Amino acid sequence: MTVSRSSILKLSAVAMTMLALAGCSRQGEIDQTGGIVAVRSACPTAAIPAMTGDITLFNPAGSTDAAAIDVVAEITNLRSTCSEAGDQFYTEATFDVHATRTDASAAREVTLPYYSTVVRGGTSVIAKRIGQVTLSFAPGQTRASASASAASYVDRDAATLPEDMLRRIRANRKAGDVDAATDPFSEPDVRAALQRTSFELLVGFNLTQDQFRYNATR
Repeated sequence: MTVSRSSILKLSAVAMTMLALAGCSRQGEIDQTGGIVAVRSACPTAAIPAMTGDITLFNPAGSTDAAAIDVVAEITNLRSTCSEAGDQFYTEATFDVHATRTDASAAREVTLPYYSTVVRGGTSVIAKRIGQVTLSFAPGQTRASASASAASYVDRDAATLPEDMLRRIRANRKAGDVDAATDPFSEPDVRAALQRTSFELLVGFNLTQDQFRYNATR
């Protein structure tokens, strides 16, 4: 299933508020000019888009009644690491899937599909992969867990702000200067450059249209 545009835009809006420049001070410190320094990583941010982090299976399959709920699973504990060596940034995300079932009478395996996508600028999907995670329920047990992973490659040049843009953002602005009251991040071309060089690794269940609709309307 293609990730919904609205879900990606919501996620991107959060990411854009966190973008800033990497300076000599450490993250969260006040530098000598009186500004707060925040670190902008060029590595993709790993996240779970809204309404794709859980899945519900029904028995019978066509029903959406509460009494027909068979298995419920959710993605949790999403973590990511990034290698910045070489010409590409390699990001690996790992996550857990926790599931519960209503009928615990016998041993059972449930295989669920999940997707991972690399999104550029909050709207452009540049890569997508489908994976599977299998949960094994022991006899008499209503709960099961499993782990899975996803990965992405992003070209360093594509994720790096141009030097002229960095100079504009890093420029010292003192009281009395003409541009002292101008926030560089409010300038359209700066915001466009930040968006163009921002990437996200999104992970979620590969839902059918009916499953996505159920998540959106329940």
